[in-house]
Amino acid sequence: MEPFLVRVRVFLFFNYLSQIMEEQKTSYPICQWAEEDRPREKMQLKGRSVLSDAELIAILLGSGNRHMSAVDLAKMILRDNSNDLNELSKKSIEDLIKYDGMGPAKSISIISALELGRRRKSTEPVTKPRITCSDDIYNLFQSELLDLPHEEFWITLLKRNNDVISKERISIGGFSGTFADPKVIFKKALEKNASYIILLHNHPSGNKKPSQSDINLTNKLKQAGKTLDLPILDHLIFTDHGFFSFADEAIL
Repeated sequence: MEPFLVRVRVFLFFNYLSQIMEEQKTSYPICQWAEEDRPREKMQLKGRSVLSDAELIAILLGSGNRHMSAVDLAKMILRDNSNDLNELSKKSIEDLIKYDGMGPAKSISIISALELGRRRKSTEPVTKPRITCSDDIYNLFQSELLDLPHEEFWITLLKRNNDVISKERISIGGFSGTFADPKVIFKKALEKNASYIILLHNHPSGNKKPSQSDINLTNKLKQAGKTLDLPILDHLIFTDHGFFSFADEAIL
């Protein structure tokens, strides 16, 4: 046999072996990968933003087929759709089940995820109310406290720009009083990463004047807020016919 032909055949043989080894390498099931390379574990360790489109789709798939992992299957599907998620979102269940390893359940998972993404784009972000004065606080709590026959203690948690993060009920009491635990108040504020706190409780009697216990509690929480760098901006006493603001009366 001619030496040239021998060299060609040897080259082709080793090239063939190289392709087989490459296919075997990429077709290892994900469970055999290093833990930090598995999509789910990678998301837990490093966050969702570091995952590629193929890795995110692989999480939806859960598994690949006999010849390739879920990530490789996802890469194939993306490649056939120009690596464009908008193009992939146009595919039907019938289009996707043509791939080996893609049954109706996996196809529906991908289509559902892409549809959620489309709906998110079309949904206007919810605008949180912003507190600019004591009237804003009073109006914010009309639905919670108007016509209540008993006292309740609430807090409003604010961002640094005074946008409302949340309204939190701290306690429910009787007609003449309720208890507000400072530990509960500041725990909720820290959990929500609040920058400011507004205190509020109602007087079912209609009396807007703060009691001495109201004043003492406000001062106690004000001092604790300074220590924790969580300022108390105001304390409102809510009644059905108006309110009393510690901040407006310059006693906070």
